Amino acid sequence: MMRRIALLLIFGLLVLSPGAAFAEVGGVQATPIYVGDSFGPNCAVGATVKGGFVTSGKCGAPGQVIRTSTGVVVGTVRASTYPNPSSAWVSVTSAWEPVGAYRYFGGQNMPVLGSTPAPVGSSVCGVSPTTGWRCGILQSRNVSVSFPDGTLHGLLLTNICFEPGTPLGSPLFSGGQLQGLLVGFSGNCSSGGRSYYTPINEILQRHGLTLLTS
Repeated sequence: MMRRIALLLIFGLLVLSPGAAFAEVGGVQATPIYVGDSFGPNCAVGATVKGGFVTSGKCGAPGQVIRTSTGVVVGTVRASTYPNPSSAWVSVTSAWEPVGAYRYFGGQNMPVLGSTPAPVGSSVCGVSPTTGWRCGILQSRNVSVSFPDGTLHGLLLTNICFEPGTPLGSPLFSGGQLQGLLVGFSGNCSSGGRSYYTPINEILQRHGLTLLTS
């Protein structure tokens, strides 16, 4: 299915804002990185993996050094692909510890249980700093969408709406199962919208990565 629509694309340099909590890594305090942590503010950690995390392919070029807003090195983009699939794999330094959970500020974190694909018609939820949690229906798989700089294939389509400021790479969940990473959206939350995701398993397989769960 081919859709040619005007999608809101968000670009930006990755800049991590470090969290306040710490984890022990080899006896040394390390700052945790959670699924959904924002970058720049236009990108997000879509999934944490062994050794780092993955995000949208628009969020970093191979060899790019990722730093915090204060200049501390977080890691390096080891691989990046666009448009098919839209993905970037970032390996982090030993000062950072990827965690297989979504961070709830002021509450209990939501564990990532796996990446079992949800069937069409399933309830799914996405998240954005601008809209918070939004839930809807997984309407289709293997959707093709024309963006200004290329056509993406094999996407997930949902009826979840977002507003400007939503980071690329934001995760999509069905229960605790991580489904995909946001590549774009159309419409808004007043009149209704659609959102499109690269399936997470395609990204993991492309880069030979292991999803972190908890």
